[in-house]
Amino acid sequence: MSKIFEDLHIFEMANNHQGDVGHGLKIIEAAARLAREHRVRAAVKFQFRELDSFIHPDARGRYDIMHIPRFESTRLDDSQFRRLVDATRAAGLVTVATPFDEPSVGLCQALGVEIIKVASCSATDWPLLEEIAKANKPVIASTGGLSIYEIDNLVTFLHKRVPELAVMHCVSLYPTPAEQHALNFMAKMIRRYPYVTIGYSGHEAPDNTEVVMLAVAKGAKLLERHFGVATDQISLNKYSMNPEQAGQWIAAAERARAICGVDDGKHVSQGEYESLLQLQRGVFARRAIKKGEAIERGDVFFAMPCQDGQLTSGKFGQYRAHFVASRDYSENEAVFEHAQHDQYSQLRGILHDAKGQLYEAGIALGDDISIEVSHHYGLDRFRETGCVLINSINREYCNKFLIMLPGQKHPHHKHKRKEETFHMLWGDLEVDLEGDIIHLKPGDKLLVERDQLHAFRTRKGCIFAEISTQSIRSDSYYADEAIARMDTMERKTIVEGW
Repeated sequence: MSKIFEDLHIFEMANNHQGDVGHGLKIIEAAARLAREHRVRAAVKFQFRELDSFIHPDARGRYDIMHIPRFESTRLDDSQFRRLVDATRAAGLVTVATPFDEPSVGLCQALGVEIIKVASCSATDWPLLEEIAKANKPVIASTGGLSIYEIDNLVTFLHKRVPELAVMHCVSLYPTPAEQHALNFMAKMIRRYPYVTIGYSGHEAPDNTEVVMLAVAKGAKLLERHFGVATDQISLNKYSMNPEQAGQWIAAAERARAICGVDDGKHVSQGEYESLLQLQRGVFARRAIKKGEAIERGDVFFAMPCQDGQLTSGKFGQYRAHFVASRDYSENEAVFEHAQHDQYSQLRGILHDAKGQLYEAGIALGDDISIEVSHHYGLDRFRETGCVLINSINREYCNKFLIMLPGQKHPHHKHKRKEETFHMLWGDLEVDLEGDIIHLKPGDKLLVERDQLHAFRTRKGCIFAEISTQSIRSDSYYADEAIARMDTMERKTIVEGW
């Protein structure tokens, strides 16, 4: 995700400046104060229209056509907008603007606006979208009123043409009724567009803080609301927040982020560990046990309280785990030992982790496969060096899937008979190809020709397809002599199914 979008709170000024630069400066000052108080990244967003060409000549001055009186009464010229944009930048805020016509894209360029926003009403305006793409700036696109197929078209077009893209879930009802928010749709967007930042642009009632918390929980990485400052002469519309409401909105989003966690991992705290330990059963010696004896089920009993570091009933009962006393134990004494896992238990853990990554990535392989666990320095060091290979097809052509767990690497080697192409499906992969370091992301492909020395590693874990000519087990030549001296089957374990 681009840093320019990360946890960005966008204050949409729209026409709330009321055509008055002085009032617009007050709104910018209020947004900057909120950003400082809450220590968040914030932006002010403007709306640009070249009204002399945007409104048809016959419609100018009409009060019976929706929006035209508001646009004409709040007109600002380019120099006035420049003052507002410069003030936003000077306040340490990100500058964003929505151009509603092609000349206004040029104004974004002339004023040095950092991010261009596509309004929901312009998301199918292809002449305008083409002009926005030419500006070569990061783009945020709203999707209010768009079908999934229209969003597909929008994302496909912009993703290929702009340096960074964010897409905002949005409902173009002002204010939006509770039953119309459809926040579950954000999960579909995140799955469907994994290479795009997903955010939420809200039009709910300005005192509502529930929706923003739910949006953050659903995965929104940037947030937007209409924002203004009321005076004795100026009132805000039903979907624009005042500074007090905006502060509550930011605070609610921050609470939601704290509740959801910093990432998608689960981090067990010491307090949680200690809380569960108080309720778990520990392992105690039923009889006197001598050092070196195997500890069998009949030699122990389970009871609370369990001490820190003591063997628990759960760990004792793990499948195929076995224990040998490292010292003498007297009757009723707490047992402190570590499991000694056999090869089967180690493989079982490896395959569970590999299968979990497949589930997380949403990749189904079917049942007609065979599995190789490559452990170049032994199963004990598999999580440092190795990979799981899923053999799907191996004829004159071959298709494999390679699964690497977080932090794993695969050592330097080459093939004399096989040519292969890596196709990244999920995660991250760094490939060392003849000394060139290549970083692959999902969708990338890399050709590895015969006799090319290569190695690879992953930081967070990865899954990639290997499409190649026929694969022969004896056709891997390793640079490390310790591996090269091994028989092929010394560094592999074949598993028939999960």
